[in-house]
Amino acid sequence: MSEYRGCELPEDLYYDLDYVWIRPEGNGVLTIGLTDPAQTMAGKVQYVWIKESGTYRAQKKPMARIESGKWAGGIPAPCSGTIEARNEQVLDRPNLINIDPYHDAWLVRFRPDHYAECMAKLVTGAEAQVAMHKWIERYDVQCMRCQD
Repeated sequence: MSEYRGCELPEDLYYDLDYVWIRPEGNGVLTIGLTDPAQTMAGKVQYVWIKESGTYRAQKKPMARIESGKWAGGIPAPCSGTIEARNEQVLDRPNLINIDPYHDAWLVRFRPDHYAECMAKLVTGAEAQVAMHKWIERYDVQCMRCQD
């Protein structure tokens, strides 16, 4: 796992270069969550709302909404598709996003309409690392995690 300014940036994930990370599950489904730099910028997450399983979302339409003491906003779909599952654990314990954004705090499992097209829009590997470093610098982020 790569780290930059305290922010964890797993090299095996894909990124939309804004708020979310994407992990292909190998069956046409993507697991999607909030990046470490994004959770840091949001502050301690106090509320999470996630669309129901079976809900269709067009690209850039919100799949979830996150609220903290200093920020509230939607988490956009990286491409058009259907939410297959939502993380009920995060609904019950929103601050998991601040504790473990890449594992326990995934938000949705999502089936894109056009898998290959969706993946082509995302960035991974060295290209993602460089782009995420620039994102962190642009917003002057120094990551930190909340404790349970």
